[in-house]
Amino acid sequence: MQKFLAIDAGGTSTRAVLVDPAGYCHGYGTAGGGNPVSRGFGPALDALVQASTLALGGRPAAIEGVLVAMAGASLELPLHLFQAGFKPLGLAGNVMIETDLLAMFYSGSCHDEGLALIAGTGAVGARIAGSQLAAVADGTGWLLGDKGSGFWLGREIAQAVAAALDGRGKATALTELVLAELGIAWEPHARTQGRLRAQQQLISRVYEQSPIELSRFTPLVFTVQEDDVARDIIERAANALAKTLLAVSLGVESDGAARIAARPLVFGGSVLTKGSTVAQAVVDTLTANNSEPGSGINTAITPILVDDGVAGSAVLVLKRHGIDVDAGVFSRIQDSLAALRS
Repeated sequence: MQKFLAIDAGGTSTRAVLVDPAGYCHGYGTAGGGNPVSRGFGPALDALVQASTLALGGRPAAIEGVLVAMAGASLELPLHLFQAGFKPLGLAGNVMIETDLLAMFYSGSCHDEGLALIAGTGAVGARIAGSQLAAVADGTGWLLGDKGSGFWLGREIAQAVAAALDGRGKATALTELVLAELGIAWEPHARTQGRLRAQQQLISRVYEQSPIELSRFTPLVFTVQEDDVARDIIERAANALAKTLLAVSLGVESDGAARIAARPLVFGGSVLTKGSTVAQAVVDTLTANNSEPGSGINTAITPILVDDGVAGSAVLVLKRHGIDVDAGVFSRIQDSLAALRS
């Protein structure tokens, strides 16, 4: 029986699964970051091979093809080096590179048309048509965008605390949480050169980190949702993510408003899947936007939540080898993969 390796290569973790044309997953393995953009080619390839070796049960096997889903798939990567890295595992066919956006979408659906919204450290929306990316919005990185992402939320939290400490912004329960996260003692009367000592330490600690590390503050905003500042940050994140998704939707009506037209809709990334606060706020915004003016009728929007792209990578490797992935095959991929992961 033919078997294929499907790999979801993230910046911090890699997941590999061995799948057959019927959708049964026979092995599963994990390793560290497997994205060559963020990890470098050598360490990334090592992680891909390590996860794949575990999925193969520690010994070579006949592999018809390998598909690696990752961010930065559009870059010119040395496929011959990938090929050489997998050959000792038993690879007889070719290595294919696909975008992690498609893998995340196909983790939630086997259909070739739909929408995906991912909000983890970064944030990006995509419309899928004909099993390809037809339109992409945001995903432009911490400097240019990623609005509503973990980084964006973390930065908004840090800025709100800095403003609260020196009186430029509203007092917020986030202040004590952020200071504690950074190991800063809160001494409301201690000042240096006119500035609160806690504020000075906040400035120093934040600028010691890379910008993307601000995402460490993101979980804090969900612990004090009754706080006005926290609630405002969550609402603005949801609005930004809704705009990103609307930007790739083809649902433009006669009144000029963009509406969600494609189904299914897949949500991925920790901001949307770890707890329902932002996801529900995005859905509420999209539902309101989808309402027909004057009719009082809202079009229901129910996203499919997925944790990662490994199931979608399995769907993709079969599709790219000309194998039909219907509802039955898709269900077997999900069920057998879940059994291996448990």
